Amino acid sequence: MKKLVIALGGNALGNNAEEQLELVKQTAKTIVDLSEEGYSVIVGHGNGPQVGMINLAMDFAANNGANTPSMPFAECGSMSQGYIGYHLQQSIKNELNKRNLNKNVATVVTQVVVDETDEAFKHLTKPVGMFYTKDQADLIAKEKGYTFVEDSGRGYRRVVASPKPQKIVELETIKQLVDNGTIVITVGGGGIPVVEENDGTLYGVAAVIDKDKSSARLAKDLDAQMLVILTAVERVCINFNKPNQEELKNINLKEASKYIEEGHFAKGSMLPKVEACVDFVEKATNGNALITSLEKAKEALHGETGTVICKEKEIKVSLA
Repeated sequence: MKKLVIALGGNALGNNAEEQLELVKQTAKTIVDLSEEGYSVIVGHGNGPQVGMINLAMDFAANNGANTPSMPFAECGSMSQGYIGYHLQQSIKNELNKRNLNKNVATVVTQVVVDETDEAFKHLTKPVGMFYTKDQADLIAKEKGYTFVEDSGRGYRRVVASPKPQKIVELETIKQLVDNGTIVITVGGGGIPVVEENDGTLYGVAAVIDKDKSSARLAKDLDAQMLVILTAVERVCINFNKPNQEELKNINLKEASKYIEEGHFAKGSMLPKVEACVDFVEKATNGNALITSLEKAKEALHGETGTVICKEKEIKVSLA
């Protein structure tokens, strides 16, 4: 059975638990559609709003009289994996039951190894948690060694590293579940960032791994036939929001690299998605990548929409 790794964007999850539980019902329909049509589906997802909310709640409680301990950022990431996974697997299972499909769904709390010498740890760029005054930020920085930056005139926020994923710790478990026909939810939020010592000991670090890059790594490790990044748009565009905007249907690695160098893709949105696709296609044995919207995923896999990134110029995307 062909393996399909899906990376879900934030538009599939929402900003709070109630909104998320409603949104994932539609997400589940898309995932079950693809499973029903013959793919072995593995799902990765983001966790930006969710891990920020957890970190914010923990920080606020710890610093405002609740006498609760401050929670390390890696633990906040694991919490977000758990509750997002719970919502996704519940909704997917409900949708499977509606269609009388006998298939299991499982969430794997997933650690992803990062390199402690990664340059990202020297240049902290990812804002997390709540806003503080400068005096508050200076005090916390002195007490805990955190780094803070001024954020958009709203106050000071802690920043953490965004290193590259090196290895998925639970990969063999994921493979076993996939081989058994299970729909697997994994590498949530890019995975819980951990460092591996020489003797194999793991420990969590304060970082956020890009979920698209971790999904690309997973797709390569599973020898998947396709990496699908689901976002808010049907197709990738060059000259976005300009009079000469152009939708891209099929592009090869050379073209993708050219568009990246020309600055067509925004750093905070489309750029990491295209980069993740390029990374997967370069390393895959025989895989292509697809960027499209959640709502159009089924049509995109039949070649009706979406942007396909492949080694060569022209390919036909089809479930057939």
